[in-house]
Amino acid sequence: MIYEPTVTRTMKKNDWKERLNIVYSTNPDFAYITDEKEEKETLPKQQQKLRVSIEKNHRGGKTVTIIRNFVGSDEDLKELGRLLKTKCGVGGSVKDGEILIQGEFKEKITELLKREGYTQSK
Repeated sequence: MIYEPTVTRTMKKNDWKERLNIVYSTNPDFAYITDEKEEKETLPKQQQKLRVSIEKNHRGGKTVTIIRNFVGSDEDLKELGRLLKTKCGVGGSVKDGEILIQGEFKEKITELLKREGYTQSK
């Protein structure tokens, strides 16, 4: 008789990232609790109080326009950043809840935000 290993074993989901800081549990009913971040609900455009400023410090001498105080999901923030970069015709990024636009575009960005419906932006 030839032994053939069974391939249809069911493996438990064992992702180590989901159980950081827990080594071993003898409780068969133990469920690993993960800290999942809640997505913020995006405020309507009229209620957003965006602040546009210009910074030159710690940027290698380059001028950067920064848009702060966006309240909402990361996807909506990235979409707004993509729109502003396209309208200004420059590069930039979205980091730590801020939109960074390369160059000095404070007036242009303020006008674009007001046209898009962000009436309380300064």
